[in-house]
Amino acid sequence: MTSSEGKMHADEVDIDAALVRRMVAARFPQWAGLPVESVVSSGTSNAMFRLGAELVVRLPRIAAAAEDVAKEQRWLPRLAPELPVAVPAPLGVGGPVAGYPLPWSVLGWLDGANPVPGRPDEPELLARDLAAFTTALQRVDPTGGPASYRSETLAARDGGTRAAIAALAGVVPAGEVTSAWEAALRAPAHGGAPVWIHADLQPGNLLVSADGRLSAVIDFGCLGLGDPAVDLLAAWYVLPATARDAFRAAVGADEAAWARGRGWALSVALMELSYYRETNPRMARTARYVIGEVLAERTAAARASAGHVPAGQAPADGSSAAGSRHP
Repeated sequence: MTSSEGKMHADEVDIDAALVRRMVAARFPQWAGLPVESVVSSGTSNAMFRLGAELVVRLPRIAAAAEDVAKEQRWLPRLAPELPVAVPAPLGVGGPVAGYPLPWSVLGWLDGANPVPGRPDEPELLARDLAAFTTALQRVDPTGGPASYRSETLAARDGGTRAAIAALAGVVPAGEVTSAWEAALRAPAHGGAPVWIHADLQPGNLLVSADGRLSAVIDFGCLGLGDPAVDLLAAWYVLPATARDAFRAAVGADEAAWARGRGWALSVALMELSYYRETNPRMARTARYVIGEVLAERTAAARASAGHVPAGQAPADGSSAAGSRHP
């Protein structure tokens, strides 16, 4: 259940299981008798309620996320046949009702568990699976596709990123983080045509099966056309340092793309930590992990250039330098 006490946004709609039951009964009477149960997740843009064993109701928490309903209904069925893992299957759309002013949707339920940031059970296999998903998505015909929610350049995020660093004074090492961000800004911009990107390949949007393999990708609210480097943020959000080289090799990222991907991971994590530090502990922990991994990677690279340790090797003690809609 969500309530005003657990809100993450000032303009968030109140949603609970009783409301969802009433909405389903009114719009989809064939499912009215199914049990409704809130799904605990780190999601910030949508509330999710399990509807029976095979369905899930997805309700935007804020008006800014409402347009994603139509986007997912249109594009997910077109993309699904081209992708190597399952994605949500839209089954119906509901409109505003008394007590809920936004469109909402019903999708097929997908089983699986979210990987633990930096500690997936099979990191090398997951790295290859993530690469297969991103490259397959990029190959889909982009004709008519919308711009991704994250279609801007890193330079366009400079003001917001620096504001987040300032807001996190005493929480993150500002000097190190600023240096890492400025290094990303120096990377050459994407010179090719925009391609399909998921743009939010975080642990909460990935499902893995019992054998550690990627089984599904969910939450396509940021879906659209953009720089393929945006989806490289999965390297720091999901994978440990030891599996990043495998991911990079499988996606074929050059130095410029990899630097931009690192910058995307850092910028998103800083904004998420700044915005959700008090309201979404799970997302805040993930953001702290990402920031720490980016800084640790820079430290390892500096040591490697000085002849101390290989660039892809984490510090010997395994430590890191730092303990919605998504920004």
